Amino acid sequence: MPQHPTGMPRRAVLSATVATAVVGGVPSVAQAAAPAGAPAGRHTGDRPATAQAPDRELRELLKEVSRDRIEATVRRLAAFGTRHTLSTQDDPERGIGAARDWIFNELKRYAAASGGRMTVELQSYIQEPASRIPVATRITNVVATLRGSVDPGRVYVVSGHYDSRASDVMDATSDAPGADDDASGVAVAMELARVMAKRRPAATIVFAAVAGEEQGLYGAEYMAGQFKAAGTNVLGMFTNDIVGSPRADDGTRDPYTVRLFAEGVPTAETPEEANVRRSVGGENDSATRQLARFVRDVANNDVTGMNVRVIYRRDRYLRGGDHIPFLENGYAAARFTEPTEDYAHQHQDVRVEDGQQYGDLPEFCDFAYIARVARVNGAVLWTLAQAPATPRGVKIVTSSLTNSTELVWDAGTEPDLAGYEVVWRETTEPEWTDVTEAEGPTSHTVDLSKDNVFFGVRAVNRAGHRSPVAFPVPQR
Repeated sequence: MPQHPTGMPRRAVLSATVATAVVGGVPSVAQAAAPAGAPAGRHTGDRPATAQAPDRELRELLKEVSRDRIEATVRRLAAFGTRHTLSTQDDPERGIGAARDWIFNELKRYAAASGGRMTVELQSYIQEPASRIPVATRITNVVATLRGSVDPGRVYVVSGHYDSRASDVMDATSDAPGADDDASGVAVAMELARVMAKRRPAATIVFAAVAGEEQGLYGAEYMAGQFKAAGTNVLGMFTNDIVGSPRADDGTRDPYTVRLFAEGVPTAETPEEANVRRSVGGENDSATRQLARFVRDVANNDVTGMNVRVIYRRDRYLRGGDHIPFLENGYAAARFTEPTEDYAHQHQDVRVEDGQQYGDLPEFCDFAYIARVARVNGAVLWTLAQAPATPRGVKIVTSSLTNSTELVWDAGTEPDLAGYEVVWRETTEPEWTDVTEAEGPTSHTVDLSKDNVFFGVRAVNRAGHRSPVAFPVPQR
């Protein structure tokens, strides 16, 4: 039967408190994440109602992220001199080929601890002459795949790009250490591969170091295309690109913030989907925006020590990252980047000019900061992999005019699925503010008008892990 807050009219713009029960014996969000004494299921302070507190397993995992190992990785990659996509591929000490082989061997070493669950491959192709590629060039991604133990067909991807550049994007011989851009992001992906190789995620996690980013996102484009051609169910992708320092060019620091760039209107949106979006006002509710909300839900806490600042755009002005090819292929994807950038230490020849050191050198990285960014990524990836999949087929019934709202969805197939929760918020709110247990396995009715608020549905398993929210489309 319809549910609405006790003592409040159903036509109120937003309800008060809900969700005091448990889902299949699992504590409600309010019990799991809200401060003592806070109303159940309601937004409290800076914590959205959908926030998930880290459990013991996640805390133990993130304790293993090593600042020193991250520093060693960044310094080793910088020591190859240049990792330009057009640099030599057969010199054992210098160039992109040497970096490729080192990353591959390190990931193979990590995989040895996985009991066969992690595999590592060199994903190569020949890029014919194109923009910033003057001659046919082999581009190789290094990809480690940790197969899920329960739902291996569901995939999440984390990456950094291991190519680098000097001031001239076509200069393949000058030193281009690329410590921040993007040995830092590669170090994040590699460190998480090392830590997670020993564990058994329910879903599959892919850790990738891609090439060709500086020349035009070539490696990521190939990887995303391979996933698409294979019909891979990639439900989330994160690129870590320039996550090496919280210091701005004026010397100010913001060491506990990382930006997450997340598009609203989907890059791959079809005309039919655009018509639906315009009719319901879903510009802020793409799968990528729901992924960004999930990041804040699970990574803004004491276990990471970080604040995730979500930026409502695909990327920075005049720039682009390896998440974009995934967006173009219809996957939810977002980019982690440091809070402010010092442009003297990216895309610059190594030199001293007017007493100032230029160049992307390791001494300008903050390795403790990179470790915190790795913990943000780790919290997100592990929770995504352990939680149920985002609900499918979520619809809001619009067959008749009513002042209540009926939501329906397809039943999930996870063996540990406990149930579902319905969330909602004011149309002007950025975060979900209310959550309630769904009354049925594939439907729920809320005594609030669908015309006044936005709704969503998320799945819950017996361990208390919640999926990202699915935004409904109209069912007529």
